[in-house]
Amino acid sequence: MEVRLPPLGEGADSGSVAGIFIKVGDKVVKDQPILELESEKAVASIPSPTSGVVMEIHVRGGDEVRVGQIIVTLEEDDIPTRSGKRGDTSEQPMSVAPTGRLVKEPAPPVAVSRGAMIAGIPLPAAPSVRRLARELGIDLAKVRGSGRGGRIVMDDLRQYIQSLQQTASRGSGAPFAHITPAPKSGQAQGIDFSRWGSVSRKKLSTLRQAIGRKMVESWTSIPHVTQFDDLDITDIERLRLIYDPFYKKKGAHLTLTPFIIKALVSVLKKYPVFNSSLDVAANEVVLKDYYHIGIAVDTEQGLMVPVIREVEKKSILELCIDLKSLAERARQRKLGMEEMQGGSFTISNQGAIGGRHFTPIINSPEVAILGVGRGSEQAVARKLRIEKRVLLPVALSYDHRLIDGADAARFIMALHEQVAGFKDSDVRLEQ
Repeated sequence: MEVRLPPLGEGADSGSVAGIFIKVGDKVVKDQPILELESEKAVASIPSPTSGVVMEIHVRGGDEVRVGQIIVTLEEDDIPTRSGKRGDTSEQPMSVAPTGRLVKEPAPPVAVSRGAMIAGIPLPAAPSVRRLARELGIDLAKVRGSGRGGRIVMDDLRQYIQSLQQTASRGSGAPFAHITPAPKSGQAQGIDFSRWGSVSRKKLSTLRQAIGRKMVESWTSIPHVTQFDDLDITDIERLRLIYDPFYKKKGAHLTLTPFIIKALVSVLKKYPVFNSSLDVAANEVVLKDYYHIGIAVDTEQGLMVPVIREVEKKSILELCIDLKSLAERARQRKLGMEEMQGGSFTISNQGAIGGRHFTPIINSPEVAILGVGRGSEQAVARKLRIEKRVLLPVALSYDHRLIDGADAARFIMALHEQVAGFKDSDVRLEQ
């Protein structure tokens, strides 16, 4: 049986092999993890669809694989062959691999057809690349991919547009003549830095590369604007000091983030465009009736964004427990692919590390993200008096194609009101 990479969900069509858990000759059972895949910041195990013996592994660590691509060949249990043995009954030619074992001859390559498809499977390219190509009327089948596994990256599309521009400029009525190609990325390529002193090199992890691709795609395809402000969290800090000991008895830690999540839900209900996605191809806004909040987690491997689902239905205690569990599993790389998908809005909280204002990058296909810095005590004029208050710096980045500055200002003002409205009854636990 040929095991193919299953659909990854939410527009993802490829990923990098981060680890392989099996070897030729191993017996596997249904749903047993056979490899680990990194895709768009998600790290997940790919399970075996059936039980059997591993006959051949078609991928290696670091390979870029796409949905539908063969990753493993299994000899299934309880399937007799003509020789009386269990296994594959196909008459596909066999050859001797360098290891000395018999393997199937690879199938002949399939020609690329129009519409950027290979045997019905989309060419490996990021959603932002596909979207831009669709908007410009470019057939991706004509674009040569320079990424691993032939993946088409934004630079490939820019170079193709540049070649069209150069060709058209020699004629009349040049299409794409209005497009100015962006400079190639990777400016460090070809520079011998050792001319000026000692250097060392470290290979980028596949997760770090995935994060880099995701950030570049988001930054280059979404017009970002960031709104800065400070929230007064004095009352929240009071509640945290009072009730945290009771939360610890429940195995939780009462942090600021659950309060921000609860406040956000109310504001997102009032301004639903911030809880939406933009479908460029259909010229439609997808307004979401669910509130699944992504939480950026700092790990040794890089930034990961697990999602807490249906936060509007959860108490502060339940959110504390979910946050702790997701953060721990993210750092241990035990998150499933599904736990990294389906978010409608994201929070990036750097307060525990330090620093104040920063410019968070939108987690596409979402349209906004809230950055949270480190709170500090400051002297504030309130009702003709100077008081010591705890102020929290926040930064709201939003997609300017869909959201205007006035909308962002109203959003922040509503967030002010929600943050200032927490009471003991919102946090108190039943004894």
